[in-house]
Amino acid sequence: MSKVILITGANAGIGLELAKLLAKQGHTIYAAARSTQGLETMYACLRFTARFTSHTFQRISDALGTSNLKSIKLDVTDTKSILAAKAVLEKDVGHIDVLVNNAGETHTMYASTAISNWKPGSGVMNKPQNATNVDVAVVREACEVNLFGLIQTTTTLLPLVLKSSKPNILTISTDMASNTFQARPDSFLHVVAYNTSKAAANSYTIALANELKGKAIVNALTPGFTTTKLNGFATGPGAKTPEQAAELISKWVLEEEKSGLFIGPDGNEFPW
Repeated sequence: MSKVILITGANAGIGLELAKLLAKQGHTIYAAARSTQGLETMYACLRFTARFTSHTFQRISDALGTSNLKSIKLDVTDTKSILAAKAVLEKDVGHIDVLVNNAGETHTMYASTAISNWKPGSGVMNKPQNATNVDVAVVREACEVNLFGLIQTTTTLLPLVLKSSKPNILTISTDMASNTFQARPDSFLHVVAYNTSKAAANSYTIALANELKGKAIVNALTPGFTTTKLNGFATGPGAKTPEQAAELISKWVLEEEKSGLFIGPDGNEFPW
């Protein structure tokens, strides 16, 4: 059955690939972002391609599922922006079957040499986050999107989600949000602001799952190490492409039974 799915942070990387994949499957996708430039660029590319093929743009669009893919402006840190997006959704479709909280703060995460091809000078992950000297302003910056933004987006859109016959809320998390994982002697990437904000988002997801038990499916998922802008497009052993990460995530976007779980990169339960 076709679902109405809202994905935040969907103008690039994993979010965009997830939006494209689910649209191909016939679902109605609202790809939300502060800027919809990524989606507009994709549409432009499709139109350009159509000029040099025997197909019409509509046939190409339908084949890729983009006729189901809609862009919507939504800044998770701006209450007015979230309310405006809610109004659009209420008018267009009246409900949301699945809310995917994918938007995340990335540029405050400090680079590490633990992963090859990391680019500390590229404008991402370039602020030190050692536990002994982290600037509290950096922690606040990370929490503004990863925690506060996630919470206010979820609570504002929750009435629309609960109008669905099969409501689902999925938080896109990270291995680094697992306190159990971070406490292991062999763990790495102890970047305090980013990890703390994502771990707190996991805690909120646990509380949400408990409060909505029997009313909605609520899970968190870490796709694992994925080559994206977050890490300066780093590569290394086991690195996923955004397309591979989207494939894993899509299965849990459509989950209708299991709830209250943290799903790992292999699709199995991961320790909180």
